[in-house]
Amino acid sequence: MPKLFKPRLQRLKWLFTDSPVYYLTICTQDRRSILANQQIHESFRRFAQNATDWQVFVGRYVIMPDHTHFFAVFNPLSPSLDKWIKSWKNTLSKTLRAMNIAPRHFEKGFFDHVMRSEESYEEKWLYVRENPVRAGLVKRWEDWPYQGEIHPLAVAAVYDRRRRS
Repeated sequence: MPKLFKPRLQRLKWLFTDSPVYYLTICTQDRRSILANQQIHESFRRFAQNATDWQVFVGRYVIMPDHTHFFAVFNPLSPSLDKWIKSWKNTLSKTLRAMNIAPRHFEKGFFDHVMRSEESYEEKWLYVRENPVRAGLVKRWEDWPYQGEIHPLAVAAVYDRRRRS
């Protein structure tokens, strides 16, 4: 019997940079609309601000009703991406449980992509910030209340370092 699904791609075992910029997307279980609210936004911002304690730097983000997009820089002192995302999900799940929203809150996996240049970071951000407009939630991306930036990621400096090594 032929397989109906292609095998899922595995994460890279190593990267050729010390501080990759990741584009991350995390979806709710069954695409439930449970994220676009002030409590989740505050929980996300607190977690992202405290992420520097683990050498993770969160940049721009958009929290949609059923998924979240954000950019983050990890360095050699950071925990693994899998471990950090698990902690992120646990933190937001705790907030959701406090709001009496029954689990399961998030899909098991997540999507990650390593940005390859400053241009691709900017291009990806232009796409991400328009998500609420494309979804018909606001007329202008600036009007979406659940988006922002925690740390400027200084992407140019990260890629400059790579070119010099």
